[in-house]
Amino acid sequence: MNLQTYSKIIIASILMSFYCGKSFGQSASLNINTDPKITQLLELKKDLEKENKLSDGYTIQLYYGELDKANQILRKYRGSYGNWPASIEYETPNYKVWAGNFASRIEAERALIAIQKSFSSAFILKPERRK
Repeated sequence: MNLQTYSKIIIASILMSFYCGKSFGQSASLNINTDPKITQLLELKKDLEKENKLSDGYTIQLYYGELDKANQILRKYRGSYGNWPASIEYETPNYKVWAGNFASRIEAERALIAIQKSFSSAFILKPERRK
């Protein structure tokens, strides 16, 4: 067998293997049907975690007292520290300004060092899980 015949056989074999692979190949598609409520629940869970309503983490309390002063403190905080979320919490008869949602005590302590530069009376607390 000469070289030319040998190369024709190899080319024919390669072409046949591509053709056979193409003709015997399988294609598949996958459809996943999910309830739209699952997406809503995941979004709700994410929002609750951001607000520290599901975690057993730590937060920093900046103020405890009247609503007007609490709003003032919250505005001042948000103007200086956008890194951590902040909110006003009501506990009869006073309002608290809480900042951050920290998973560990060490994270909260690092943030407290920065925050105490502007809010000297700030302190770390571990709030009870809200229901």
